[in-house]
Amino acid sequence: MNFSWLDDFLALAATRNFSRAAQQRNMTQPAFSRRVRALEEWLDAELFDRSAQPVALTPAGEWFVDVARGLVERVERLPAEAVAVAGAQDDTLKFVATHALSLTFLPGWLRGLEARTPLGRIELVSDVVQRCERAMLAGDTQFMLCHTHAAVAGLLPEADFMHVAAGADELVPVTSAAHAGDPRFALDARDQAALPLLDYGAGSGLGRIVRVLHDAALAERGVTRVMTAHLATVLKSMALEGRGVAFLPLSLIDDALAAQRLAVVGEAHWRIPLGISVYRTRAALPAAAETFWRALTRPGA
Repeated sequence: MNFSWLDDFLALAATRNFSRAAQQRNMTQPAFSRRVRALEEWLDAELFDRSAQPVALTPAGEWFVDVARGLVERVERLPAEAVAVAGAQDDTLKFVATHALSLTFLPGWLRGLEARTPLGRIELVSDVVQRCERAMLAGDTQFMLCHTHAAVAGLLPEADFMHVAAGADELVPVTSAAHAGDPRFALDARDQAALPLLDYGAGSGLGRIVRVLHDAALAERGVTRVMTAHLATVLKSMALEGRGVAFLPLSLIDDALAAQRLAVVGEAHWRIPLGISVYRTRAALPAAAETFWRALTRPGA
């Protein structure tokens, strides 16, 4: 049997019209009819009552609809399953992580884990959180490391993915320090000109958190978005140059704060506590990845 006959059958079962089904399958009606007849001969059963208008499914045809759909879906899954089987013995741990965490949190975190369990080879891709989430959804990676906040949902459905806390951070509004370490701009002042804001692009996970939690308050304060960028490191550079206020993770700027090159601006309510989480699929991973996850979720890890 030719597997493409299944698609022919399902097209005709859906349209109940040989001409329309043949058009969907990009072939002439006579050629299409021959393929349907070949499937029926292979099954040794009539699938369609051609005397009816529109064409009707026979009892055998009604039964075969679910069978054909199941076979098509099974065939479509084969490449991904073959890749999974081929990679089952792969000891490479595959991570995606946001840029900021790749630079600040990830190296020390991995070093701490390696003190308790061997990690083997690591493959890391750094990107904005939206593309990290898409890589997870596509099955292109095993683990994702990102900042999180309980009130801000990501793209990974809980039914298909799970996560564990790996650390904590804080999103802090900062600007360049002027004289005596004082902030160059005042976030809470109501009687000054619009505040220059260094904002995140649409693909940024940190920007997603700031928008959900502070967009209304920032609009009330009156801001001018003088620059947008996906990367917190870029906004940090612009803040150091005195171009405006940026909400930056504390892990990225603690050195600049200690050196009084940056200063925290605004009251405490502007600061956003963050989690740092590791995500994985609920489906089975290669053995090395499962060993890593067990070490990660062990009490005291």
